[in-house]
Amino acid sequence: MLRDYIMSAAIFSLFSFAWFGWAQETLPTQWRWPVALASGSALLLATYSGYLSYQHWHSASVLTTEANYQWYLIFVISEFILAGSGALLLLKKHQSAYVAPWISLIVGSHFIALQFIFHDPSLYLLAALMISVSLGGLFRQIHARSALVGVSNGVILLGFALFNFGRFFWH
Repeated sequence: MLRDYIMSAAIFSLFSFAWFGWAQETLPTQWRWPVALASGSALLLATYSGYLSYQHWHSASVLTTEANYQWYLIFVISEFILAGSGALLLLKKHQSAYVAPWISLIVGSHFIALQFIFHDPSLYLLAALMISVSLGGLFRQIHARSALVGVSNGVILLGFALFNFGRFFWH
């Protein structure tokens, strides 16, 4: 639905900005300017999409039905609890390098569940891409896991934000 497209663009671009920020933790010097430009673009898109979401707040949405909204809340709250618990456990075990891949794995997985609410098959692709990034960050022997996962997810989410932004205008 129209409002869902622009709200997705706002949310995906905001979290793209966040992932680009997380990448700064271990970002190689040569990546700084490209990531800064991508991050700024994500923030601008999040701001404009957020404004458009506000302007279309009373448009139809999948989440206007109570059952869909309740399932949405269940999935999102479960995601936060699982991601946060796992991150705390990793930090306690002095494995902070694995926090970004773990969060990415949980976030990617939650898009599979959200597809059943929004009936948007593109969420399967988003889930597959983020889970792939997570697995690469978990199993590759690299020092800069947060840079790899952060930049990759930033690009993926910015791409999906632009896709949904386009769907909003082409709808």
